[in-house]
Amino acid sequence: MDKTEGKAIIMVVDDTPANLKLLNNMLAAEGYRVLTCPRGSLALTVAAKTPPDLVLLDIKMPLMDGFEVCKRFKSDPELVDIPVIFISALDDTSDKINAFAAGGVDYITKPFQFEEVHARVKAHLEISRQKAALHQSYLEINRQKNELELSYRKLGELEKLRDSLVHMIAHDMRSPLMSTLGYIELAQMDLSGEMAHNYIDLALQSTTKISAMISNLLDVSKMEEGQMKLDYSSFDIISLAKDTLKMVEPMRQNRSITFISKESVCAVSADSNLVQRVLQNIISNAIKFTHKERGVITLSLENGVDGNLKVLVSDNGAGIPLEYHGRVFDKFFQVEGGKKVAVQSSGLGMAFCKLAVEAHGGTIGLESEVDKGTTFWFKLPLTPLSTTTY
Repeated sequence: MDKTEGKAIIMVVDDTPANLKLLNNMLAAEGYRVLTCPRGSLALTVAAKTPPDLVLLDIKMPLMDGFEVCKRFKSDPELVDIPVIFISALDDTSDKINAFAAGGVDYITKPFQFEEVHARVKAHLEISRQKAALHQSYLEINRQKNELELSYRKLGELEKLRDSLVHMIAHDMRSPLMSTLGYIELAQMDLSGEMAHNYIDLALQSTTKISAMISNLLDVSKMEEGQMKLDYSSFDIISLAKDTLKMVEPMRQNRSITFISKESVCAVSADSNLVQRVLQNIISNAIKFTHKERGVITLSLENGVDGNLKVLVSDNGAGIPLEYHGRVFDKFFQVEGGKKVAVQSSGLGMAFCKLAVEAHGGTIGLESEVDKGTTFWFKLPLTPLSTTTY
């Protein structure tokens, strides 16, 4: 039998062999596992390896008396909670006071009746069991309290994130919305003039920007939840790239945009709508962070050595600090070009690009250096994935 089977371990410490044998036989007959030690030093060594559930301890022993043994038990963090019952021929009040002062929980005077010893052993084992159960209950209550506090903090963080997100969306959409209203008002004031068409074009650009923000927000959620269906088809990537450049033309102003592609790059099997939106987001990002007069942007298509189509968009903008390279594709994260300033933004363009490319089984990344520009790239497998849902 051992402790794992629910049988308590009783240690008996006494320098008298007859007492050790008597208590060993009686306790073993009651189903306890008994550890007998004739010396206090041996008891401490044995207890360190096999902690007992209770100790019956004599007082008068050579080299180390029972008082010192008990104090040693109570000074050890691993043994401090073990109840110690003194069992001794000493019956002076002062001896009993010293026994309790040393940390004992009870005192039995020799000669003893085993029924009394057994009753006290059972009582203190039960008290010890209840204390352990109470301690476990306390730990469990404390654990649940900590979990509730953590959940409460997380809920608070989520509420702050929600409020922050609402604020960011409202802030980011307010600018293009106000621009749209302004351009429409200007167009109304000049209905017969040449500028009216320009104002309407600018209003359309602002409206398109708002629409793109909403689409990215919704589609990012769909792809994260695995609800975005991919509509595979074979299409001419060169033609799609040229169409995308036309779409961003109103944003270009005086920036130079060069398109480079080998004729061998012509057909891709993917979701053309998503690929075009990825390309549009990356080019728009390059336009945003390059100077409107001195900006130089290059769009390149090439067949990668790994059998993938590789698309690269390079610019001579301010670049992105190295410490932010790993966060560029995070939701609601944006680096103000070239500055070591990271800001929260409802812009989900780069996060959308990463999810859309990975939904095709592709990869996306960037190379950038402050004051030297940035190259965003992504690869798409030339053979489509078997699944059409991400």
